Amino acid sequence: MEFLRDLWAFLKARKKFWLLPIIIVLLVFGVLIVLTSGSAIAPFIYSIF
Repeated sequence: MEFLRDLWAFLKARKKFWLLPIIIVLLVFGVLIVLTSGSAIAPFIYSIF
């Protein structure tokens, strides 16, 4: 959790709020890949990309 606090402090101090949507999209894709890597719906997820 300290990393998230540091990241938020960096974004706030440097006024780089435009990075927030990029970080969120990367996190969503990462979670999607991790959760579907061993499941039966993996072929359907991979066909989207």
